[in-house]
Amino acid sequence: MTSERLRPFMSAVPLPLIGHARSRGCSLGLTAALLLWPIHTWATDVTPASAEQVAELMTRDLVGAPGKEVLMITVKYLAGAASLPHRHDAQVFVYVLEGEVTMQLQGQAPVTLRPGQTFYEGPNDIHEVSANASQTAPAKILVFMLKDKAKPASRAVPTKSGP
Repeated sequence: MTSERLRPFMSAVPLPLIGHARSRGCSLGLTAALLLWPIHTWATDVTPASAEQVAELMTRDLVGAPGKEVLMITVKYLAGAASLPHRHDAQVFVYVLEGEVTMQLQGQAPVTLRPGQTFYEGPNDIHEVSANASQTAPAKILVFMLKDKAKPASRAVPTKSGP
């Protein structure tokens, strides 16, 4: 899988904003884009410096469902990191491997999950909060996604702007 396909997963804001990390090396162009994130747009939203390490474990065609695939990844959030609001247009199953993460879907209360606990996102859900609940320790999740092959794994959604 190309890093472009996982790019939406790599959009996180460290809380507080200090540094960034990537599971793969940064090129000069990518570094410049990350430094200029307040004015850089990706899709219809802003892409901040990354505080996630994403690793693809497996991608397979879904047998008996033409045009569908299964994607399995791990996402490691640095201490205090949080993703921007996004959606997957897929069924997403999350299993917490390490640390604690706070998840919230639009219209629902936030939940904090610990190792061994799970979370589900439906194809129409807006994932408003996906954050490491700790300011001092990393967190790691396993993500299993059933998606259309033609669609990206994740896409940004416009954030609500204040008055």
